[in-house]
Amino acid sequence: MPQVEVFRRDLETLAERMGMLEELRGIVSRLVELYKRGMVKINHSAMELVAAGHLIRRGYDIVEVEKRLSDILVCDIYGVKAESSTLIEVETGFTPPSSALSPADYIRARIASKIARYSHYADKMSLGVPPFYTPLIPSTLLKPPRTRSSRELSQVKGLLDKYYHNPPITLGEIRYARLHTLMIVDVDNGVVEEYDPPSYYEKLCSIITRYSDRGV
Repeated sequence: MPQVEVFRRDLETLAERMGMLEELRGIVSRLVELYKRGMVKINHSAMELVAAGHLIRRGYDIVEVEKRLSDILVCDIYGVKAESSTLIEVETGFTPPSSALSPADYIRARIASKIARYSHYADKMSLGVPPFYTPLIPSTLLKPPRTRSSRELSQVKGLLDKYYHNPPITLGEIRYARLHTLMIVDVDNGVVEEYDPPSYYEKLCSIITRYSDRGV
C-alpha cells in the first residue's frame, strides 16, 4: 500500500475511534495533502487531529490545521468561536541531531519561541503535549507579563538568540507573550485534557501515575 494511503488510513482510523469521522474529514484531507508534499508526519498529525476534534467538540465554528499566520509562521491548529480565537501548538519533544549535546536548551528555546511568536496571533494560546512528555517552559513565561523583570526577559532573549536569528525574537514579543493552557493530547483514546499551567505542574505527578497505571 502506498505510504500516503497508509497515512490516510491511520488518520481515518483515529477519527473513527474518536467517533468524529464525518466532522474531521476536512482536517484529514488537509493533512493528507500536506503529507504528499512532505510537510507533515504521522505522529504530529495524529496529535493535530485529536486537538482539532477537541475544538470541534467544544463548539468552535472554524477549525483549521497548519494555518498560515504570516510570511514565516504557520500554526498547528487555529480555531474561532463567536468572536474569540485560539491556537494550539503541538510539541512532541523531538530534538534534531544538531542539538544532541544540548537537547534541554533546544527544547526550552523552541517552546519559548512558540509562546513568544504565536501567542500574539490569537486571544488564547495552548501548548499540546502527549501524556508521556513534560514540556520545559521557562518560568518567566508562566508569570503574568506585568511581573516579568528586565533581567528575566533578557535571560529568555539570550536563550532564544542562540537558535533564532532570522528574524530574531524581540524583547517586546517575549514581554507580552502568554500561554493560557496546557493540553494533554491523548492519541490512544482520542481525547484532550486541558489545564492552566499552574494546575498542570501541580498535578503532574498524579497525571503521570494515572497514565502509567491505566489498563494495568
